[in-house]
Amino acid sequence: MAVTLHDVARVAGVSIKTVSNVINAYPHIRPATRERVEAAIAELGYVPNLTARSLKSGRTGAIALAVPELGLSYFAELAAAVIEAAEAAGLVVLVEQTGGDRDRELELLRSPRLKMTDGLIFSALGMSEADVASLDVDFPVVLLGERIFGGPTDHVTMRNVEAARAATEYLIASGRRRIAVVGAHEGEVVGSAALRMQGYLEALEAHGIDYDESLIGYTTLWHRSNGARSITELLDRGAEFDAVFGLNDTLALGAMRVLQASGRRVPEDVAVMGFDDLDEAGYSIPSLTTVDPGQRWIAQTAVATLMERIATGAELGPPRLLLADFRIAERESAGAVRAQRVS
Repeated sequence: MAVTLHDVARVAGVSIKTVSNVINAYPHIRPATRERVEAAIAELGYVPNLTARSLKSGRTGAIALAVPELGLSYFAELAAAVIEAAEAAGLVVLVEQTGGDRDRELELLRSPRLKMTDGLIFSALGMSEADVASLDVDFPVVLLGERIFGGPTDHVTMRNVEAARAATEYLIASGRRRIAVVGAHEGEVVGSAALRMQGYLEALEAHGIDYDESLIGYTTLWHRSNGARSITELLDRGAEFDAVFGLNDTLALGAMRVLQASGRRVPEDVAVMGFDDLDEAGYSIPSLTTVDPGQRWIAQTAVATLMERIATGAELGPPRLLLADFRIAERESAGAVRAQRVS
């Protein structure tokens, strides 16, 4: 027998109207009440009748998520977290993959496929500040990432500069002074690489360490192979370093593989730091010390923010910039196993 709204209301100890309000993202629900209803939905396996709801409310009960590349672990984990948060609210997620290509991202914003959804969570990579006007669309959008700031949409992102500075200072505090970077983007002004490089540079300056261009490894896409290639180039030209900061975990893992193959011990000879705290970071040998930038919070907040915009639109006021806290997840590649909160 199909689970009904009445069943959910009975288990949650609330009225049917309250259950309906939670499912339809009504904004003025007490957090404790919302949690009880969502727990009851999960316990009973309730699936809303999206067709009936669409006819009644004009909404589809579906949202879209656009990411550059699901082959990159960060975006795969982000997508999983968004889907989990959306499902808890009774929403379906349609996932689009843009390849990080500007033209494909712009085309997506104009795509009739989005008419099948109530709003979009958009991780833009190819677009830039020059494309900000393209985000002024007639449906709710929550922007992720670091390519565009100050646009017409809510923006949920991470504290890239502060987190990268904390990661670099962590390495400095452990006695490292020659800290190589893997993953810099040559000429980039706005973006994850530029912001994380800014944090790196701020840490060096704060601790009186001269910047050395010869320690910077430039790449294009942040894949393991590029991390391996970049650190190989540094070693081939004789760069001397006692630590490596990979601007994401996959770069750091690729670099660590090459370091070990070259006979360098991690962390005894070279400490390695990553950024993202991917699930696989805890299972590498040695396990990877990294920055947890608050990915789960970003996914949950993006879904909640989009639902608020769907429910109330402009009544929520001007676009908001929402920033996640972060922490250093200390593992074996740069020291003992423990966790340090930085926010």
